[in-house]
Formats: sequence, structure tokens, C-alpha cells
Amino acid sequence: MSETISPNTTIAQYTIVSKIGEGGMGEVYRARDPKLGRDVAIKVLPASPSENADRLNRFEQEAQAAGALNHPNILSIYHIGTHNGAPYIVSELLEGETLRERMAGAALPQRKAIDYALQIAKGLAAAHDKGIVHRDIKPDNVFITNDGRVKILDFGLAKLTAIDGAQSQTEVPTRKVNTDPGTVMGTMGYMSPEQLKGQAADHRSDIFSFGAILYEMLSGKRAFRGDSMAETMSAILREDPPDLSETNKTVSPALERVVRHCLEKNPAERFHSARDLAFAIERKRCRRSSRQKPERQLASRVGLVSMRSPN
Repeated sequence: MSETISPNTTIAQYTIVSKIGEGGMGEVYRARDPKLGRDVAIKVLPASPSENADRLNRFEQEAQAAGALNHPNILSIYHIGTHNGAPYIVSELLEGETLRERMAGAALPQRKAIDYALQIAKGLAAAHDKGIVHRDIKPDNVFITNDGRVKILDFGLAKLTAIDGAQSQTEVPTRKVNTDPGTVMGTMGYMSPEQLKGQAADHRSDIFSFGAILYEMLSGKRAFRGDSMAETMSAILREDPPDLSETNKTVSPALERVVRHCLEKNPAERFHSARDLAFAIERKRCRRSSRQKPERQLASRVGLVSMRSPN
């Protein structure tokens, strides 16, 4: 197959419209589904990478893992197949930007950070309920649609909790750790301590990565980042990130405790489940809203009194 698929090419029932992106795991195209009258995204693994068994396995694993899930905060998979010897995945077409792009190196407003965090936690809970661990949660794999919906992407590293070992390709520096059970990869800066040690990673590893993302959304800085890969690894294994209050005075102590609970080095000391995590975040959001409501009411009353006051 040619390196780029031309517009108007037909793949199964879909007609290619244009190429919209590419990465190490394939090229992504906008296509039209004439039967259902909607646009979709098609990720195609080029012929040469598809000859690599490890990449092919990861590509197929992404389709199978995401395809087994049906949740508003997880990218929907519609179809998988092969075109001229190259495997492809058809998914919903998203309009918006990744969380990495949304943050752009700066902290998000706390209200937005809490909203996005809650949606990510709910998506992870749905995956974990199916026995699927993502293992590469990072801002690049979280997408924010134009209407504010969060979508978790790229289940290429995902595994059932009873399966060990996978291959990964990420768009930011990664670290591969060889272990007796197999090979574990993840994105440096977001990997859990157990991933770095080459130990089995379960749903609590995703919770650690989630904590690193939430920290970054609130502070504008990565929770673990050294001048070298070795320093970053050491920080993840042995150090706690700086207090959020050092970079964002508006972060409540309760929310900071949620972040710290996610980032415990020992998996047993983290939230027991993503559902527990989502519940904790929801509770913080409700408390924040209840505090702000009296303030808004008071402001309205003050404004009304001012309007009624004689000149």
C-alpha cells in the first residue's frame, strides 16, 4: 500500500476524505460513512510497520481493548479490518485538542481541572470494571472535544489484568524495562513506580498516572521531571512532587490530598479503585460549588442594595 491513501479511496464502506495526522502507530484519516451519513476517523498501520509483529500486536490490542468498552469518556471504536495488507481501526471522529495542547505548559482553572479529572476517572473506572488497565495515561492520550467532553485515547498498551507484557510507542520519551514476565513500557514522567521496576501493573498504576496528570493540570508543571531520564526515574521512585500550594495558591488542601493519595509510591496506599477516586473528586466539586453559591448570592444582594441606594 502507498504511504498515503488518496482522497476518494474506499476502505470497506468508508470513503477517504483527507489525511488529518500521523504518528509511530499509523496514519489517521477523515473518512465518510455514507450508510450512516457521518464522518469517522480511520487509523491505518502502514504496510512496513505491520510486518513488525510487536507493533501489529499492539495495534490489534488497541482495537480489541477500546472496542470492548462503551463509555462516553472513552474513544468509540466502530470497525476493524485490513486494507491491501494494512490493518486499520475505524473510530468516532473527534474535534478539539489533546489535554497536552489545552494546558500549553500552564495550569488550568481549578474548575476546569476538576471537571476534566472527574471525566477521566469515570472513563478509567469503566475500563477497570472490564478488567482493562490502560498503562499509558498521559496528557497526550486525553482528548478534550470542542464541547468539553473528555475522551481517553490509545489503548495500545492496555491489558487484561491477568496478562503481562506489551509493547509501546509513544510520542514523548519512553523507557523500556526488561523483566522476567515480559516487557513493560510507559511514558517517562507518568509511569508508576511499579512500572519502572518492571513489576506487574494493575488498575492502581493508572491511578498513579492520573495523579500525575491532575497535579500538572493544577500546577502547570510536571509532577516528576528531572534534567535526565535517570533523575526523573529517581524522582518517581523516591521523591514527592513539590506542594501544589507553591505554584497555585487557590488549590484547596482537600484537593491536594486527593492528588497525594493518587501518587503514593506503594500501590496499596492509593485509592482502591477509580470509582472511589471519581467519588472523591465529585465530592470536592460539590463542596466547591456549595461554597461558591452563598458568595454569588451575597454578591447579587450587594448589587441589588447598591441599585436601590439613593444617589
